Amino acid sequence: MAPKGASTKLVPMRLPPLSKLKVRRPNAGEVNPCLAIMSSVLTCWASAGYNVAGCQAIEMQLRQCMDAPKQPARPKNTINYHLSRMYPNLVGPRKRK
Repeated sequence: MAPKGASTKLVPMRLPPLSKLKVRRPNAGEVNPCLAIMSSVLTCWASAGYNVAGCQAIEMQLRQCMDAPKQPARPKNTINYHLSRMYPNLVGPRKRK
C-alpha cells in the first residue's frame, strides 16, 4: 500500500531517446555441420599430396555428411519488426524544437 499522501498513479515506461530500437543479429547463422570435416579433408590433401589411400576415411565421412538430409530452416525471428512497430507507443510523442 502506498504511504499516505503519495500518488498511486502509474508512471508510463519511457525509453531513452534512440534513433532506432534494434536487436543485433537476431538470426544468427547456423554453422554448416560438414565444414569441420571438409577442412580436415583439405588439410589431409595438403599434407599427403592428395594421397587417396591416406585420406579415404575422411573423404567417406564428408560424403556421408553431404548426403545427409538437410535440416528444415527455422522461421525468421521477427523481433526487429515488432520493435519498430511498437517503438512509437513506448516512447510517446517527441517535443518539437
